Formats: sequence, C-alpha cells, structure tokens
Amino acid sequence: MFDLEKAKSIAINALEDIKAKDITVLDTRQLTSLFECMIVATGDSNRQVRALANNVREELKTNHIDIIGTEGEASGEWVLVDAGPIVIHVMQAAVRDYYNLEELWGGQKPSNLTGHGRPWDPASQRETA
Repeated sequence: MFDLEKAKSIAINALEDIKAKDITVLDTRQLTSLFECMIVATGDSNRQVRALANNVREELKTNHIDIIGTEGEASGEWVLVDAGPIVIHVMQAAVRDYYNLEELWGGQKPSNLTGHGRPWDPASQRETA
C-alpha cells in the first residue's frame, strides 16, 4: 500500500538536500482523482532544477516508490516527477511565477515570487554552469 506521508517526507528531504526554495505541498484529493498530493519547488538554474528532480526521483526509487515518468529534463526550466499519488514540480522562479500552479490547485503563491514585472520568456533562459 502506498504511504503518502512517507513519500511526501522523502520528496521534501530530497528537495531540501539540493537547496530547493519555496517548497509548497498541496493536498489535491478533493480536486482530482489523478493524484493525491502535489509538491512544487523552485531551483535557481536549469542545472539545479534538473539536479533537484533527479534527486527526488532517485530517493523515491531507493525507497521502493514507483516512478511513472519524468518530463522536462531537457530544458531544465520545469521538470515534473510523477510518482502516481504524488507529483513533484521543480521549476525556475520565472516559470513558477508565470504558471502559478499553487493558485490553480487551490494553494497560495509564495510571496517572494511576485513582482517579477515581466512575463516569462523561455528564450531568455540560459544554461548556467
């Protein structure tokens, strides 16, 4: 049986290990039957976003939690890790601000992401070393 609390804890610890920012956990059980929980976190660069998502995926797998899929690793602007009942979104700040998943899924946008003053432009994102 899937242990949601254990999976959340593993995912959050994996994000914290790589210094994710603004980790937000949303209970989506009342909103959809597709998954029970969504975690959204911010990374500072393409490289960090990919590293965060990879660490989450590997920690979940190490703890025998099946990974259904991962999307977005090529660009590293927004990587989704789908572990069935729990879905983890790791995004760069501008992408997170633009898509505002927290509000869409009934949560609150972290206050430090507001005020960018410009829409997200994927062409402006560059790989950082």
